[in-house]
Amino acid sequence: MLLVLLLPAVQAWPQSAMQKFDLESPLKKLKIDITVQDSVTYAVTLGGKAILLPSAIAMDFGQVKAGNNAVVSTTRKNNARGEITLPYGQSAKLRNDYNELEIQFKNYYSITFRAYDEGIAYRFSTDFTEPVKVVSELATFRLAGDPEAVFPESDVFTSWEVPYIKYKSVSAMAEGKKAISPALFGQPGGAKIVIAESDLLDYPGMYLQKNQGTIRGTWAPYPAKTGMGSWGNFVSVVKERKDYLAETGGKRSYPWRIIIATEQEKELLTNQLVYKLAAPGVATPGVATPGVVTPGVVTPGTIQDFSWVKPGKAAWEWWHDAMLPGSETPSGMKNRGTALYKRYIDFAADSQLEYLMIDAGWSDVYDLKKVKPETDVRELVRYAKGKHVNVFLWCVASTLLNDLEGNLDFIRSIGAVGIKVDFFDRDDQLAIQWFEKIAKAAADRHLMIDFHGCSKPTGLERKYPNIVNYEAVRGAECSKWDLTANPDQHLLTPFIRMVAGPLDYTPGSMRNTTKETFKPVDPGLPSTQGTRCHELAMFVIFNQPLAMLCDSPTEYTKYPDIMQFLSAVPTVFDETKVLDGKVGEYAVMAKKKAGNWYIGAMTNWDARTVELDFSFLPDRKTYQVSLYTDASDAGTEASHYTFKTIQVTRKTRLKLPLAKGGGAVAMIHP
Repeated sequence: MLLVLLLPAVQAWPQSAMQKFDLESPLKKLKIDITVQDSVTYAVTLGGKAILLPSAIAMDFGQVKAGNNAVVSTTRKNNARGEITLPYGQSAKLRNDYNELEIQFKNYYSITFRAYDEGIAYRFSTDFTEPVKVVSELATFRLAGDPEAVFPESDVFTSWEVPYIKYKSVSAMAEGKKAISPALFGQPGGAKIVIAESDLLDYPGMYLQKNQGTIRGTWAPYPAKTGMGSWGNFVSVVKERKDYLAETGGKRSYPWRIIIATEQEKELLTNQLVYKLAAPGVATPGVATPGVVTPGVVTPGTIQDFSWVKPGKAAWEWWHDAMLPGSETPSGMKNRGTALYKRYIDFAADSQLEYLMIDAGWSDVYDLKKVKPETDVRELVRYAKGKHVNVFLWCVASTLLNDLEGNLDFIRSIGAVGIKVDFFDRDDQLAIQWFEKIAKAAADRHLMIDFHGCSKPTGLERKYPNIVNYEAVRGAECSKWDLTANPDQHLLTPFIRMVAGPLDYTPGSMRNTTKETFKPVDPGLPSTQGTRCHELAMFVIFNQPLAMLCDSPTEYTKYPDIMQFLSAVPTVFDETKVLDGKVGEYAVMAKKKAGNWYIGAMTNWDARTVELDFSFLPDRKTYQVSLYTDASDAGTEASHYTFKTIQVTRKTRLKLPLAKGGGAVAMIHP
């Protein structure tokens, strides 16, 4: 049973020169102070210390300028306590406790503030009778002091696979620098703050920019003219833009603007405020609702039954150029076809992988119904199903959208269970509409989705659980052409990007190198920076409901002990515990599934020793542990590792030396 207590308190307010309101989180960790005068500002404290100074917020709808010369009409407070039951994720349930203040203003708009113990958020809502244009939005984040910044910088509105840039302070950042969200700020040894957004629907995505010395939101203006261009001339490119952000209905709510704040930086590894604030599925009678908070009792209703969505792992050919050294079957990108893909299916079946991902090349990039004759996709699906493996197929977003219904019907008729939709390369209002349009149409046909070349997640997977992953991360593909996918980046990603939601990093490289010996390789068989165990730890640390195994099947089969782990490790879990972690330095996490625990530990380019504390295990039991650790020489020979089995109890404390760019994983069984 899910319990939520809603206690509304409504108050009418006379017009005055200045009005002040405040809102505390349930355990009083965070407090929001709101001032309404000529403008609307909010300030935030954490543990009584200012983290956000009074910051102005507003939206310009042309005739109505919400937040300017604001006049309060009524206020309403709500207190919610409950749980969200997840269809799948990093835990079975999420606590969902918050206090809420809704301020209704004259001119038919409102601002809702929510205070959770892990962060705060606000959003605008309007009740206009006619459609409107959003001319502009003001979202100001006046961070207290002069905090350090970790900025995923981007000078464009078309890329989310960017490296993090560190600044010792906001003042050290050049005026005009722009980044995708989420981004992280914090005082060394003090509070860590992540700015993000949630429930982004029918509106452009938020970027962050240094503007007049402080951090403000910025957005891609509405497209005036588009055309095909960029990669292979199959990407929809904005050629001209309007002087406003969006055209939208008058009665709606806008995205949540979020400030996640904590004095325990390791808590960022399990922060799911973006998911909690996102809209759940639309209710229809008769079906229990995954991902929905239920007042008092479980209320039936969901957009549909999503029990057919099955997270899992996939064999995948693109990263290693479809090369199977030593195989009797001709391999390489020029030999992709029915015979070669059957070898991948055999590998997936032998390794207990649920899926084969067939990437670009199986069909015409401009018409996905034109299947290339060398790849008999229907035969591959038939062959795979006979071995209890299912198939995902890659496609281009613009091509898919040219005939969305017909193309998805075709994909379904083949027997594929999911699609990897690539090259969106936009997050203006029209592009954001595409994500939900595709998700809904795919859900209607029981097709799962892996979004690539996409903007960061903002919780759409709560409404459509058939979205099983998003890219929007500096992933393993970058090892083919530059140095940016490295352990320093890896130890920022789970504290920042993963706060937004799942990420398709595509780990699993078996060619592992040190910083000194790494060289990008493309075309050919690439390698990755960091140790073998660092790579394995990504399968525990990263949130990836659909996880690729990026390397060649013939490489994996050299290491039966490694495959013992990769075959067994789940992609979704019943419980997650953060054992230790520090932003940009190291992370140690334990995750439970069906009575078994999986531990992952990763470090940046600094060698260190971490201690595993097994006190999270039940008492009076002895557990068997399969332990993979960096070898003593892994600092110079990054592919070297040790594998052993040990026994532990909840009283066990185990020190693990991690090499430079190193890691460790463990599987724990009763």
